[in-house]
Amino acid sequence: MNGGDSASSYRPWRNGASHTWSNGEKEIDRLALPKGHRQIVDVYPDCSPIDFQLQKFTFFNIQAFFDIFLYFQFSRHPRIFGICISLRFKFRVMQKQPLAEILRPHSIEGYIGQEHLMGEGAVLRTAIESGNIQSMIFWGPPGVGKTTLALLIAQSIDAEFFTLSAISSGVKDIREVIDKAKKSERRCILFIDEIHRFSKSQQDSLLGAVEQGVVTLIGATTENPSFEVISPLLSRCQVYVLKVLSKENLEQLLQTAITYLEGQMNCKIKLENTEALLRISGGDARKLLNAIELVSWMTPPVDGVITLTREQIIHVIQQNLALYDKKGEQHYDIISAFIKSLRGSDPNAAVYWMARMLVAGEDPLFIARRMVILASEDIGNANPNALLLANNCFQAVNVIGMPEARIVLSQTAIYLASSPKSNASYMAIDNAIALVKQTGDLPVPLHIRNAPTKLMKELGYHKGYQYAHDFEHNFVNQEFLPEQIAGTKLYDPQNNTRENELRRYLRNCWNEKYQY
Repeated sequence: MNGGDSASSYRPWRNGASHTWSNGEKEIDRLALPKGHRQIVDVYPDCSPIDFQLQKFTFFNIQAFFDIFLYFQFSRHPRIFGICISLRFKFRVMQKQPLAEILRPHSIEGYIGQEHLMGEGAVLRTAIESGNIQSMIFWGPPGVGKTTLALLIAQSIDAEFFTLSAISSGVKDIREVIDKAKKSERRCILFIDEIHRFSKSQQDSLLGAVEQGVVTLIGATTENPSFEVISPLLSRCQVYVLKVLSKENLEQLLQTAITYLEGQMNCKIKLENTEALLRISGGDARKLLNAIELVSWMTPPVDGVITLTREQIIHVIQQNLALYDKKGEQHYDIISAFIKSLRGSDPNAAVYWMARMLVAGEDPLFIARRMVILASEDIGNANPNALLLANNCFQAVNVIGMPEARIVLSQTAIYLASSPKSNASYMAIDNAIALVKQTGDLPVPLHIRNAPTKLMKELGYHKGYQYAHDFEHNFVNQEFLPEQIAGTKLYDPQNNTRENELRRYLRNCWNEKYQY
């Protein structure tokens, strides 16, 4: 690339709204540029001058120059060009706020979704407009507007806004905020993201300030607050359930994002398919905005138009998933390895994968919760003590927190991995649910119906019922299932010491009825 047509001969310096460019000596019409250069100025029609003097570089100029270099070096190698453009996108994202932050609404009228709470006359909107804001907890999936709602509430009542993340904050941070709030002359809102990650002692430290009105607490959680927030704090807060954003909400967000990106890129964006983006987002507005931004920047314009097809969207997202979702993938891969190790009776592997999660900062309660599920699903009545230990583990982790909780988690994981396994209880309930769906609402046999009134007794309710404890060995052979499915076997004990005992007992009771 030497001579007058080389890339370094042209300094793309656009003169206002005209289509003339300068090479430092004379004005050149766009059509007079070499074909490759025309493509470059089409991509950057409004870029500021690319100054090749190092001291005048800006980050944007570096990106533009990087793209020019990539185009000329790798235009005949699309795969390499695509990899390099991915890097360019990553550098571009590093210099600015995420699109979700940029597009965050600044008024109640601009808030999208949660019509049951924020629509005209809805309970929360009425409270905000009246200024009657009490401590509250927002419970809902990720990316549905919990943080945005908290910010809008603070703005609407002109309150000082403090924010803490339960992942990285402790009691000391809470006390510092409370001290600042006591000195403030304005009303203070304390927003705690992922409040379910706070331990009992951390939640306890909030009680006094919330009770006295020093701060108005707004907590955000993706977990059921009935299980994750202590009762004294929960009783002082109103719980609002936020729903997954509707298709209409997401499409409205998409249009807002496209309008903004068109202004940034000075290109028309034509979205031919929304279903792929909506499916990728899973109802999460943050994921949706990340996806549309990524796809828009990674798709070259043709005649000033960026066309986003279903195939292009899926291709770009799959090729660049690691740029923004690597931790999410690791999260599910490692918890899967952990559960499979427990189920496979390998305590060594189970402890290793647990350590991987703890070192990476995984919520210990998430690990404990999964072990409670496994204790019933994969061990069940082969060792009933497993569920007791797992449940006690969850309670202990909730009370003591990290780092000591790692010891309790390790003990429980080793016990579960070393226990005999049975999924008979899990299979029994699934078989029963399938039978219910197949047969519908079958009538309850009259002899086992409740008969609290004289009329019910006259109708035959409870008639013929035999009380088991009135018979030898506290058992009497009678039918408890509806007539249409009488004799159906749903629970099949598996071959282990405890369940073999259950099998023998059931065989003695029912003889050949259930083939135990």
